[in-house]
Amino acid sequence: MKADLSRRLVAEFLGSAFLVATVVGSGIMAESLARDAAIALLANTLATGAVLVVLIKIFGPFSGAHFNPAVSLVFALRGEIGARDAGLYVLAQILGGIIGTWATHLMFALPLLETSLKVRTGGGQWFSEAVATFGLVTTILAGLRFERQSVPWLVGLYITAAYWFTASTSFANPAVAIARSLTNTFAGIRPLDVPGFILAELIGAALALVLMGWLMRAPVTAQRPIHESQS
Repeated sequence: MKADLSRRLVAEFLGSAFLVATVVGSGIMAESLARDAAIALLANTLATGAVLVVLIKIFGPFSGAHFNPAVSLVFALRGEIGARDAGLYVLAQILGGIIGTWATHLMFALPLLETSLKVRTGGGQWFSEAVATFGLVTTILAGLRFERQSVPWLVGLYITAAYWFTASTSFANPAVAIARSLTNTFAGIRPLDVPGFILAELIGAALALVLMGWLMRAPVTAQRPIHESQS
């Protein structure tokens, strides 16, 4: 299915809005019900991973389901989307994320406009975001090459895992970072800390693009998984 630009932009806007609404809303719900940080993070994780599978499935045929400026930048650098379209994708993603935050505030009867006070800064956090985004872009590029039909599940499962193995809980998305700076809730991040996250995310995405470009230039013969070859 080849959608025109307006439909692709709406798909990116809606997908980003629902993604952020899920991240922020599930965080609010989990924190209010669980009263335990670990359980709240687990609930936030599962909701985010699940919605990613759904959103990529339903919006992927329209726009490719980027929902992430770092991903759109990678595809622009690969020549799979024009620079103008990529810029419009990024704008739609950022606006969609902001609307997702505001919609969540309305659902939970919170002030529409607020900024986060949650500190997320420092070398460990920035390195975590670079790693998280590197892994996400690697997952997408390798998935598209070898397991295209599985990409929604691969991305959802990767983010579910990355919530727990990164110190930053894997934002891995500049648009999401911006949107999360506008909520003083469980998922928030201080506006002051957002530029560091975005820079780290873009570096991680660029490194993944370079490495996967090199890896996938060579012919690949499918290998049996280790556990199968030893049985």
